Amino acid sequence: MCIDTQPSVSYHTIKGEQHVAKRFYPAVLERGPKGSLAIWFPDFPDCVAGGKTQEDALARSEVALAKAVDALAEADHPLPQPTAFEDISIPKGSKPIAYFAVSVEPPNPSERVNIYLPRNLILQADKKAQELGMSRSSFFGLAISSIIGLSFMDRISLAAPRSIIQAGEKSSPVKRSRE
Repeated sequence: MCIDTQPSVSYHTIKGEQHVAKRFYPAVLERGPKGSLAIWFPDFPDCVAGGKTQEDALARSEVALAKAVDALAEADHPLPQPTAFEDISIPKGSKPIAYFAVSVEPPNPSERVNIYLPRNLILQADKKAQELGMSRSSFFGLAISSIIGLSFMDRISLAAPRSIIQAGEKSSPVKRSRE
């Protein structure tokens, strides 16, 4: 289900209960040296992705934007409002090929909880979490989500940041001065 709101934000219903605001941020596609392509986001000045093909650059831009959003969330900073296409400021010397929007779902915020469990159970949980390369909190989140019936991808997203979930996607946000 998608509820119509302002052009840059839509709300999606998850399992009929939870609403997550999906944002659409403007991106600028430019041709680089030797035919490479670069994509940058006006709302995230340090977020740049590139590739040899349009498809590669687009895929990397999605991962780069997710990493930028995750970094802001981890630093407890609010997400910027998406800039309108007509308000994008193009740096001197830049030659954009196209403008487009890239969607991203903000991370689901975590909440600290204190629970009491038998020590032996905690030791077993810690051992299994270590085997899986997870933190205790991520392991408990994964265990609980599997019991309450979340899908595989929902469980994975509880256990790792999107940058790890999208393994196989290569992207490295590069700082770029656009002045």
